Amino acid sequence: MAERSAIGQRLSSRFVAGTQVEDALRVTQTVNRAGLSVSVDNLGENVTNVEEARASAQLYHQMLDEIGARKLEANVSLKLTHMGLDVDEKLARDLVTGLVAKAAAMNPPNFVRVDMEGSPYTQRTLDFVHELHGRPGHAGAVGAVIQSYMRRAESDIEKLLAARIRIRLCKGAYKESDEIAFQKKSEVDANYVRLMKILMKSGVYHGLATHDEKIIQQAKVFAKQEQISPDAFEFQMLYGIRRDLQRRLVREGWRMRVYVPFGTEWYPYFMRRLAERPANALFLARNLFR
Repeated sequence: MAERSAIGQRLSSRFVAGTQVEDALRVTQTVNRAGLSVSVDNLGENVTNVEEARASAQLYHQMLDEIGARKLEANVSLKLTHMGLDVDEKLARDLVTGLVAKAAAMNPPNFVRVDMEGSPYTQRTLDFVHELHGRPGHAGAVGAVIQSYMRRAESDIEKLLAARIRIRLCKGAYKESDEIAFQKKSEVDANYVRLMKILMKSGVYHGLATHDEKIIQQAKVFAKQEQISPDAFEFQMLYGIRRDLQRRLVREGWRMRVYVPFGTEWYPYFMRRLAERPANALFLARNLFR
């Protein structure tokens, strides 16, 4: 009901580009004009049949075509369960392999980020990224996501760096048990900073995904201390969150990528954004009747 309602769509527009490919392209052009690059994500996960999986992959093919044709500064992010991992693992692998091959063959080459999902998918996702990256012509065209609240994160990073695979480092948004994930914010933050420094010194181009201004400041100080070039990595933030900080970082000479989601299944994503940062709910409440 929320997804179909006019007011629901208006509220979500702060964090979601829209429901169609053209909406995402329009927002991407606007963000690019402000000097920021983009990663486009078609919302949806855990599809239940082959037809949905194929349709999801076709939409990403269309997105890559449009990114190339319009010369946008953008790549794509996807979830394996959106490509049918729960339905037919071979199909999901084939679909994603096709997308990575397409991205690698573009001029200039593009990039596919394989998003991380809940812990039941962690090892399968990483194994597939390693396999994809190792295929001829795919090196540099596919990357992984590591969540700093996972206790295994450092070990996973070591293996990814050994293969020189690009990483997006985030804190993590799924509910996990104490056995496998840090529960305290202070522990998650401390692990993020420790892993962040490893990535920044690795010589591989990574993305630091956080809206935490204190952590961002630590990254900036560390980069200057270690003489790490501002174009050796990028900060990443969600569309609609801390736009002031996003643009300030660009003005200061840092690279900034905005994660732009779109699609008809925006409601779960929208609610997660409100749940993870109460200030987002307050922002909506203040502006609801304007």
